[in-house]
Amino acid sequence: MCATRSAHRGVGRSGFSLDTLRYYEKIGLLSGVGRTSGGRRVFTDDDLGWLTLFRCLRDTGMPIAEMCRYAELAREGEHTAGERQALLERHAERVEEQMRLLQRQYDHLREKIRFYVRSSVRRSDAG
Repeated sequence: MCATRSAHRGVGRSGFSLDTLRYYEKIGLLSGVGRTSGGRRVFTDDDLGWLTLFRCLRDTGMPIAEMCRYAELAREGEHTAGERQALLERHAERVEEQMRLLQRQYDHLREKIRFYVRSSVRRSDAG
């Protein structure tokens, strides 16, 4: 049996706002979320697993349309595993390129900081 969590706990565990969770449910990214008799969302461990994946994908820049495609494929069944893997591999390649770009920009930034440190030392020595 799956443990269940309130929407408040779903928000806390996922890092998404309640508005985002509602939006994800509305567009079909998150489906089958249970409700209490009062209509409040109740998240299962499986739902939280999906939210953890969605958080990873969003944080790494995957467009929502691709996230929806991934979720749609997953719901279609195991025969889509290859397509899901390919989708994630394409995304991972984009993430790796972004990481290389960030590393180059970070290196440039650190070099600029070293420039100011060296300039500051020279000004101190001259005075």
